[in-house]
Amino acid sequence: MPKNIDTIIFDLDGTLLDTLTDLTNSVNYALGRFHFPAHSKEAVCSMVGNGVTVLMERAIPGGRDFPQFESCLKEFQEHYALHKKDYTKPFPGIMGFLKSAVEKGYKLAVVSNKFDLAVKGLCEDFFSPYIATAIGESPQVARKPAPDTVFEAMKELQSPPESCVYVGDSDVDISTAKNAGIPCVSVSWGFRSREFLLEHGANRIADTVEGLWERLEEIE
Repeated sequence: MPKNIDTIIFDLDGTLLDTLTDLTNSVNYALGRFHFPAHSKEAVCSMVGNGVTVLMERAIPGGRDFPQFESCLKEFQEHYALHKKDYTKPFPGIMGFLKSAVEKGYKLAVVSNKFDLAVKGLCEDFFSPYIATAIGESPQVARKPAPDTVFEAMKELQSPPESCVYVGDSDVDISTAKNAGIPCVSVSWGFRSREFLLEHGANRIADTVEGLWERLEEIE
């Protein structure tokens, strides 16, 4: 890693954790409660990245125009709160990477558009003691691609922007890093393909967790 970089800020879903099965199950549970057809995992994969409200806007026929939209969203949230760890697990190699990074002296954070309680709970359950701070969507802070959650993580870690790098799997993450004024490393093992990332402005892509160090070392 460059000598001035000492903080890595990660996205969560599709970057550190494979959450797609549990998200799909909760989406389809909520849809089923209102007699809507279920979505495939591939379809739900294309809907994630902008928070649960937008996820359900995309999943529900008619989106926010559905008269019981808020009730359907609540059904999703309540189901997901109970089932968010049924099938979710870190991507292969992630735990070793986090352990190695901490041993090398790096501060690690997570910022996500998943709701804040779930972000904090999942990081505590899966990544303690490696992740020093975890921030999700809440009424108090604007969600990505606004840089607010990244700035909040920097504040909590006492890390200036010039010491930080952002790692994520989506176009939202690329925009978030740009808005925060920090470099971004995109990963292609998550919810968006390498081709999609390139089309949306990625300039550093790690195709494997092992290759992530190489992309990080390219940052000047």
